[in-house]
Amino acid sequence: MVSIQNLHKAYQKNTVLAGIDLDINSGGIFAILGPNGSGKTTLIKSILGMVIPKKGTISVLGKNIKNDSEYRHQIDYLPQIANFPNNLRVKELIKMIKDLRGRTELHKNLIKLFNLGPFLDKKLGTLSGGTKQKVNIVLTFMYDSPLIILDEPTTGLDPISLIHLKELIQHEKGKGKTILITSHIMSFVEEVANEIVFLLEGKIHFRGTINALKQKTNQQDFERAMANILSEKHV
Repeated sequence: MVSIQNLHKAYQKNTVLAGIDLDINSGGIFAILGPNGSGKTTLIKSILGMVIPKKGTISVLGKNIKNDSEYRHQIDYLPQIANFPNNLRVKELIKMIKDLRGRTELHKNLIKLFNLGPFLDKKLGTLSGGTKQKVNIVLTFMYDSPLIILDEPTTGLDPISLIHLKELIQHEKGKGKTILITSHIMSFVEEVANEIVFLLEGKIHFRGTINALKQKTNQQDFERAMANILSEKHV
């Protein structure tokens, strides 16, 4: 599904990715974790073609993404911050995305699931952060792509919407999709992720299941196991 070899990226003298090698097979939920500045967002944006690496190769669905933008049509992406045009109404934004990406009826069930019906005629600039995030989720999941990338998807969600999001993620996994997630909410990661990839200073310091991480660090608590990597840089 996604294959990354020897990926390097730096911003001036700040090295963000330092030789990342990562293969993610089709099917399953993979959490890309790490502290602020570890390279998570840069890695995701490199996969999306939004960041051009200094060195290395990325293949998605068996194709090298260099000089090829068509692969992006096979990815659904939820950005960490939903920057929508404030003057557009919710229904106008959904129509605009449908006009750009193609017709779909999946948004109707998603609107109902996240109770967005009362907000369809409201301007995006008047919505709360949590409601904007629900719009963000609808736009992400209203197409049926094999690869889904979710950058901090739980931001601002109320408990009921969070439950619906977790159910939605599991439903998409059940369809054989590959889902990449970044999150600082370890309880959410522990509940949904099949594997984790832990980045630190632009390098992968752990890849495997959460149980394997607990065994490696001799910690029964996931957050303490993560903290153990941060303090001791387990390899």
